[in-house]
Amino acid sequence: MESLVFAMVMQPSAPDVGHAARSLLGRILVGHGASAQITEVEAYGGRDDPASHAYTRTKRSNIMYGPSGRLYVYRIHGHFCANVVTGPTEQGAAVLVRGARIVDGLDLARRRRPTARNDDALARGPGNFTRALGISMDDLDADLYDDEPVCLTTEPAPSGTLEISSGPRVGVRRAADVAWRFWLTGDPTVSAYRRHTRAEQ
Repeated sequence: MESLVFAMVMQPSAPDVGHAARSLLGRILVGHGASAQITEVEAYGGRDDPASHAYTRTKRSNIMYGPSGRLYVYRIHGHFCANVVTGPTEQGAAVLVRGARIVDGLDLARRRRPTARNDDALARGPGNFTRALGISMDDLDADLYDDEPVCLTTEPAPSGTLEISSGPRVGVRRAADVAWRFWLTGDPTVSAYRRHTRAEQ
């Protein structure tokens, strides 16, 4: 079913972002004194994906059309969301980090997220993730393969030991049934699925 929905909505050039999204699971993202292992992501196919900010090229989404490995940050509902631009150049594809487990700088993350119910909730959800790592609009266009202040480890995740689930993306109105949300199966740091109230069929 996933492949059928995908074929209906996406163009042939877009699927690589799904592979890129899966490859981010288990990787470590470091930000402003804390580090987190990525446990949940969502893929957005750029110019081929009506749910993507880059479906229409604007000043805000222009960074997504640039080289891979940059950080695309945007603000929504009072919090920030962090996306890894995956390329290729001019495609506009990127992966939203939705959830993670804090693996270093736990005390700092707790101070940044004093209302978190427990440590599993510190970086559960895209806004909580950026808050726990101190990521803001100041980090827009950061090179994630440069050391500071925000970076992504170059070591690949141990994919052979990771069980990955997939399903529809959270809260998108268009292309709502495309199964481009990926997460580590059963991990307690993964956020809950919520469908947009006006999602298109």
